[in-house]
Amino acid sequence: MTVTAYSPAQKSLHWLIALLIVGLYLLTFGEEFYERGHPMRATIWWLHISFGLLLLGLVLARLGLRLVRGIPALPPTMTPAERGASHLVHLGLYALMLAVPLIGVVLTWLRGDTLTFFGLFSIPSPVAADRTLGRSVKEIHELAANLILALAALHMAAALWHHLVRRDGVLGRMLPDRQADRETGLAD
Repeated sequence: MTVTAYSPAQKSLHWLIALLIVGLYLLTFGEEFYERGHPMRATIWWLHISFGLLLLGLVLARLGLRLVRGIPALPPTMTPAERGASHLVHLGLYALMLAVPLIGVVLTWLRGDTLTFFGLFSIPSPVAADRTLGRSVKEIHELAANLILALAALHMAAALWHHLVRRDGVLGRMLPDRQADRETGLAD
């Protein structure tokens, strides 16, 4: 059987991860509404860290599914350059989706804070607080987050171009389509 679309689980993870990335990015702007020392700033960062850890877990699950289920082949009409660009963008997105939360973990610990996941568990910092190094790591974290958004925008533009101009079904492989999922045997 030839796989023509991602599984419903892969699709769900794709869209949930996309929403989490945008939500995490927007959440960081929430602290600007509160003065330093305001309890809401701490809540915003607690949520940012917790959702960042959730993102890391979902990306790992998505990578696992990708290894187990595979991915649909790209359309034969795509040129070798397009295929190469697609692979590079996906590789960059996965690398950044793993790196940004991991850098965030390091940043949290360099600030001397305990890593917590929605209050369900906590991991105290295994390293001494180092605010100077923390500032540098924060810049790397922010740069990597901006790179994710730039690559995601490129990814989205390419998907729309394939859908609206090329009409080759690339975007359709990731869109919810219960009938197509049943016909290809991908319904979970």
